[in-house]
Amino acid sequence: MFRSILTAAAVAATVAIAPASAQELNFGIISTESTANLKRQWDPFIEAMSKGTGMQVKAFFASDYAGVIEGMRFNKVQVAWFGNKSAMEAVDRSSGEVFAQSVDKDGNPGYWSHIIVHKDSAFQTLDDVLKCDKTLDFGIGDPNSTSGFLVPTTFIFSAKGIDPRNCFKTLRSANHEANALAVANKLVHAAANNSENLTRLKVSSPAKAADVRVIWTSPLIPADPLVWRTDLDPALKKKLSDWLFAYGTKDEEEKKVLAGLNWAPFKKSTNAQLLPVRQMEVNKDLMKLKDDTKISAEEKQPKLVALQKEFDELGRQIATMK
Repeated sequence: MFRSILTAAAVAATVAIAPASAQELNFGIISTESTANLKRQWDPFIEAMSKGTGMQVKAFFASDYAGVIEGMRFNKVQVAWFGNKSAMEAVDRSSGEVFAQSVDKDGNPGYWSHIIVHKDSAFQTLDDVLKCDKTLDFGIGDPNSTSGFLVPTTFIFSAKGIDPRNCFKTLRSANHEANALAVANKLVHAAANNSENLTRLKVSSPAKAADVRVIWTSPLIPADPLVWRTDLDPALKKKLSDWLFAYGTKDEEEKKVLAGLNWAPFKKSTNAQLLPVRQMEVNKDLMKLKDDTKISAEEKQPKLVALQKEFDELGRQIATMK
């Protein structure tokens, strides 16, 4: 499903930035919004990181999530803020390792994916949008987005056996901000978004935020991780982690900087944080395989068994974390 979208997104833009030296860090920031908005939110934190660690920290922005993943793959990004799905890609393909997890400023243990419509829309429920008569325009997230792509794919489209390409008139892939503004401006009938971005939209574009209404909410998604390259100098890892996990715990100005990102102080994390996302990916593959009529039952059965085994094993690993 979504092969054409995934293929296009897999070709990352060329990263025009030199690898960092021993006392430099290039910090990747995924493209959930316009670069201008992201810079405004992130610049105070990046400046504080440079001052607090004594390293020269440079923010790195790309046009899509894949650009940051590829930047880390080629060691042009050493540390990055990812969503869970893009973090999984960075761990699997770019020598990444989860070491920290963001914490919602209100203490929420994560965030939620949403389907949104214009406030004046006649659509009241998800089923209203999923009539699948190819008359509606739908905005889906970046293919490496957890809340914009993987969650709606798993809990809506795969769960209901729907291929959105055959459901909607147009299927547009964009970042969260662009999708929210497209709904607010009535350029699409509905779109994927998340609770964090809608909170930010109330600050950056309050009038547009008021034009958006939520009609579907996902199960809880683990809060976003920070990822560093596994081969980052251990001394730099220690310097960075010592600063990061102390940041915002006492100083009021530091708390304000984190609040600007809608966060409280970070907590430690590991790659185990990604297990629920891995299970969602396997579930998506299971649903896709079950619906595939081009494969014979004899060929399909062992593949289904293998995927179910992987799904169950991930479930056991997740259970041990609770």
